[in-house]
Amino acid sequence: MKVWGKQTLVPPPTSDKSPHVRFLVKLVLLLGAIWYLLRNYIIVRTEPSTWISPSQRNSNTKCPQVEPLFPSQTTEQLDAMGDFLKSETFRNKSIQRLSGAVQIPTESFDDMGDVGKDPRWDSFPPFATYLKKTFPLVHSTLQLEKVNTHALLYTWPGTDETLKPTLLMAHQDVVPVPDSTVNQWTHPPFSGHYDGKFVWGRGSSDCKNQLIAILEAVEALVEAGFAPRRTLILSFGFDEEISGQDGAGHLAPYLISKYGHGSIAVIVDEGAVNVESWGANFALPGVAEKGYVDVDIVVRMPGGHSSIPPKHNGIGVASELITLIEANPYDPYLDDENPYLELLYCGAEHASEFPSKLKHLLHKRTTKSGTCSKSKKDHLAIEASKAGPEIKYLFTTSVAVDIINGGVKTNALPERTKITVNHRVNVGSTSKAVLNKIAHLAEQVAQKYNLTLNLYNSTETPSSITLFHRDTLLEPAPVTPTHPDSDKSTPYEILSGTTRALYGKSLIVAPGIMTGNTDTRYYWGLSEHIFRYGPGWDRDQDGLGNIHTVNEKVGVQAHLDTVRWMAAFVRNMDEADV
Repeated sequence: MKVWGKQTLVPPPTSDKSPHVRFLVKLVLLLGAIWYLLRNYIIVRTEPSTWISPSQRNSNTKCPQVEPLFPSQTTEQLDAMGDFLKSETFRNKSIQRLSGAVQIPTESFDDMGDVGKDPRWDSFPPFATYLKKTFPLVHSTLQLEKVNTHALLYTWPGTDETLKPTLLMAHQDVVPVPDSTVNQWTHPPFSGHYDGKFVWGRGSSDCKNQLIAILEAVEALVEAGFAPRRTLILSFGFDEEISGQDGAGHLAPYLISKYGHGSIAVIVDEGAVNVESWGANFALPGVAEKGYVDVDIVVRMPGGHSSIPPKHNGIGVASELITLIEANPYDPYLDDENPYLELLYCGAEHASEFPSKLKHLLHKRTTKSGTCSKSKKDHLAIEASKAGPEIKYLFTTSVAVDIINGGVKTNALPERTKITVNHRVNVGSTSKAVLNKIAHLAEQVAQKYNLTLNLYNSTETPSSITLFHRDTLLEPAPVTPTHPDSDKSTPYEILSGTTRALYGKSLIVAPGIMTGNTDTRYYWGLSEHIFRYGPGWDRDQDGLGNIHTVNEKVGVQAHLDTVRWMAAFVRNMDEADV
């Protein structure tokens, strides 16, 4: 007979054995058979049921999916909390909390002065006061530090200091509402109006919804008696919409000085959402961001009276350079590190309507073991880009001339014309490649009109083209690991399992990429596991809820789901071995 862990030989019963001995032999045989039948069941039940099985980890699948992940450590109070977060009582309370937050106009402007000097920062202390009043348990339990006056840093110390903390992010500020657009809103932009389905107003979906949802989840966990093993940190900047230098730009260095480089287990910030594509539903947590480069180009040419114009003046030459820049766009290119390539593999494996041509090109790329050379056309990227610009620019460096200034009077020729060109740098490329390309184009125009070309941050001279790059230059973000670890669970698996627990196994979790940048640009030194993800999902809401434009709104169901996701993710991370 095979007994678990060793071989045991049992002699057959003989006629000279006593009935008692024969009974013991039969009992041993029976117990051994029962153990043999149940051993697989017992092994399966004692392994974490949420992770990818070893067979999946070692398979050839390009897009493995984890099982839904539910917290295993629970109490009667935590179970009651789960029911409460689904109740009508909580729904009404949550609507009031979010509506109240939207009513405080925490606008940040591109020309903001120093913190403490520009009076436009004065809207932030009332918002902090509102949070303290609205979430009393958070403020009585967590440690609150104010960094650079308005940044809010909450810490809930865990009982096990050996575990790296979980960090949840959001930002307090919102995009300004131009006076000229106020009358275009269905409901006033800072009313926080609830129409039975949506909460309306600036910041309702970018991203006071995520900030309030995080605090609601933590408030509920405190009330339910949850005591974290893993320290939980909440980090809320206040100028994300104007590049985050005063908020996240101070928070991240403070956290690094306090905890050290690579000290955070996982970071979740605002970002990509759930979408329907190729006949399937996908959650697309952003695991990468494109880079960012602004280039200012100044054309200096002689002035004079406009009644005696030269063949070409500064504005005309600048316009020719703009035309040349727009005529030389970047080709689509899918680097091996680009998460959109992984999304394509997920679509090919799990989506019933995935295009056959894309599947063929994916297979061709895989079997040939590599990508095309960067100097050649990437046919897979070109085919994928046909879905539209919102897809194309996930794997293409974008170029946009956004600002132009030249001339001061109708009868005077312009002596100085300035244009600003914005680039979002593709994964696999660099800011250096962008700067070199635009310099090459500017050189062609400079030579044509016998102008001096002054490269990057040189001094302007008469009859010249001078290039400047701004301090906002940013390389593409490090890509968060998404592949399974053979030894333990990963933050990506925990995020995936939490998401599928909320929305069901029909939802496919795949890596996403951000064309814009969030405050996480400052947090790269704290963790390699950074996710930009908005877990709330309202199937009736188009796109991102009109962020940055008229009639911004968020579906209440999406907001409530965000609260439930945050509470579950905190608990799942608390139990995880990462």
